[in-house]
Amino acid sequence: MVEQSDRAPLLECEEIPAETPAPAPPPERGSESSPANCRALGSTAPGTGWSTSPGGPAVFSSAAVSGEADSAASTETVRVGPCWDAHSTVKGESRFSGWETGSPEKELATSVPEWEEKDQIVAVFVVTFDTRSGNIVEWCLPQDADLVGVEFKSMASGSHRISSDFIYFRKGSYFGLACFANMPVESALERGARMKSVGILSPSYTLLYRYMHFLENQVRHQLESPGHYTQLEAFYEDKKGVLPIGNGAATSLQPVHWLPSINRCMHPEMKITHPAGCMSQFIKFFGEQMIVLWKFALLRKRILIFSPPPVGVVCYRVYGCCCLANVSLPGIGVSVPEFRPFFYINVADIEVLENEVSYVACTTEKIFEEKKGLYDVYVDNQNVRTHHENLQPLLRINGADRDKYRKLSEQRQMLLYSQEVDRDCSSNEEDLFILFFMEQNNRIFQILSEVSASQDKTLTEEHMRGMGLDPQGDRSFLIDLLEVYGIDVMLVIDNPCCP
Repeated sequence: MVEQSDRAPLLECEEIPAETPAPAPPPERGSESSPANCRALGSTAPGTGWSTSPGGPAVFSSAAVSGEADSAASTETVRVGPCWDAHSTVKGESRFSGWETGSPEKELATSVPEWEEKDQIVAVFVVTFDTRSGNIVEWCLPQDADLVGVEFKSMASGSHRISSDFIYFRKGSYFGLACFANMPVESALERGARMKSVGILSPSYTLLYRYMHFLENQVRHQLESPGHYTQLEAFYEDKKGVLPIGNGAATSLQPVHWLPSINRCMHPEMKITHPAGCMSQFIKFFGEQMIVLWKFALLRKRILIFSPPPVGVVCYRVYGCCCLANVSLPGIGVSVPEFRPFFYINVADIEVLENEVSYVACTTEKIFEEKKGLYDVYVDNQNVRTHHENLQPLLRINGADRDKYRKLSEQRQMLLYSQEVDRDCSSNEEDLFILFFMEQNNRIFQILSEVSASQDKTLTEEHMRGMGLDPQGDRSFLIDLLEVYGIDVMLVIDNPCCP
């Protein structure tokens, strides 16, 4: 018997749709909300996070989440580029909804500035499990698409134990989303179960979530009526993008959106099916260990997250880790490796990972634990560990770490209270989470830059406390940080173990 467990529980405090001057009827429960009710997630300055993006950044006031009125950083305006974005509805583009929900679009009133984003679906495919051949691509468009390995990326190892799942993955310079389903059948040839995945590839991960509902419907359709691809053919013809010349980098095609204009409360159905609901799950799942992951993310370490299926919600933890490393100060992190998201990986990705110096990914295959040359940090459930002796001190949570987590928890509770009691939807958990860590990172690098530019370049305990770090407990972390980012300062903090 399989278990339906591909969705994490919804938040205890459900958010309420924001009121507008001319509100339209909200989507019925059980149907996917319009992208107008989504929100966008922040990214980084060039070279400091998931991706860079053409165009200007959005603007936020960090005072909205700081909670420290007397801090200079709390009144500072930070600029946020796009990361994994929830998009507003584009006027005149109601055709999106049919593919996303299978139902007519319910147009919502919004003051979101108009922007245009072209579809970039470069491939659509159906993967099936064959009892004799294993995972195979049974159908795809275009027919000459390079889908080598997609049959394993879109059907995670161990998926036969669950009834459904969704999987984000990376294929070369493209990103993919596939929906998997497992249906019992009375067939000796199929050994009592029919398993398929329907997925898409795109140069941009920002659009993928929009088609999850469509893919879920299509995989169910393929299970019940194998071999009928008419709807998938029509979808590809409508959504196919123009392939870039040459290989191109996946990060070069990310669209630009203006975050403050689309901060809205989500309907409950969106909280898990769209990554805009993953931050609260990330915070509650890792607790104080999240601060440990924050340090490793800033140091651009190779982070591998293990979890048995379902893998969909684990892909959101990959995204959460990437959001910990955002820095918006100009020039910071340009020379450090890009923190690359690989989402779901399997043994077929080993050769690729051998050449990566910084990434975050997830897997369902326990064999990766033995391949210590492929990762620096291994996360099994809430257990974060490293086999590198010099990184061991970073696993210990100190007073400054607990203080950070306490502040984040307090700000989160205040936000949830304002949403529940005052129905204030001007901000949400995703903005709070991203800006909280961005502010921490900006403060650290701002102080380091000032000390580096001073005449004596001396970094003291007072400076470390100003950065929100423990002068003793974070000494090792700071030394590694200075080395990774090539910052020239003199650390004069005494080591208590030495006379």
